[in-house]
Amino acid sequence: MPRYRLTIEYDGSAYNGFQAQANQPSVQAAIEAAVLAFSSETRRIQAAGRTDSGVHATGQVVHVDLEREWPADVVRRALNAHLRAEQIVVLEAAAVSDDWSARFSATGRRYLYRILNRRDAPALERALVWHVAKPLDADAMHEAAQALTGTHDFTTFRDAACQAKSPVKSLDLATVSRSGDEVSLVFAARSFLHRQVRSMTGSLVEVGLGRWSVADVKAALDAADRRACGPVAPPHGLYLTGVTYPE
Repeated sequence: MPRYRLTIEYDGSAYNGFQAQANQPSVQAAIEAAVLAFSSETRRIQAAGRTDSGVHATGQVVHVDLEREWPADVVRRALNAHLRAEQIVVLEAAAVSDDWSARFSATGRRYLYRILNRRDAPALERALVWHVAKPLDADAMHEAAQALTGTHDFTTFRDAACQAKSPVKSLDLATVSRSGDEVSLVFAARSFLHRQVRSMTGSLVEVGLGRWSVADVKAALDAADRRACGPVAPPHGLYLTGVTYPE
């Protein structure tokens, strides 16, 4: 059975997360409906990661199995034709081996969190950035973020509903930078705990506002206690920007 890898971009504002749910709009359900409309096959897709309600993606990866073998670009164009009413676009399609998995073959995932840091709220990107009106010290945030890199017990930054077997994860990259009014946080790891990025972002913003010190972030991490986490950042500033696989 031919398997196809799809790279997906979506605005998560209109969806109750990636995962299909009864009576709720989801990214997965919209793509699976497009697969059915295109191929007349009811297929379940598998994703590299499940994003929460309101979270966006510029580089989500999924795979789908089809009965018939199609040229990969025909699959891409056909799916996009049936996704015109959605806020979802298939950027790339490629045929892969039947043992390749969007989820289990992945070796890394990268997220971007966007903060609009100015006095006035956005008019055009209200659902695409977190607006923080008070000035943020991005350099202090970046310094504090380095305490989070490496292998740690991330219980403090783990949602209570997280189903991961272990809170221990290795964070490969954590950067904070400013360009004009926008502060960007980038995180990379093989995998993340549920709401880990939003939890870390919220705590780093406390540093940027001068409420926490760099040492406070390290102390929160070492506490391995969810109660030590700062406020969790809202979902609409978060983007899954890429998934890496072996060559």
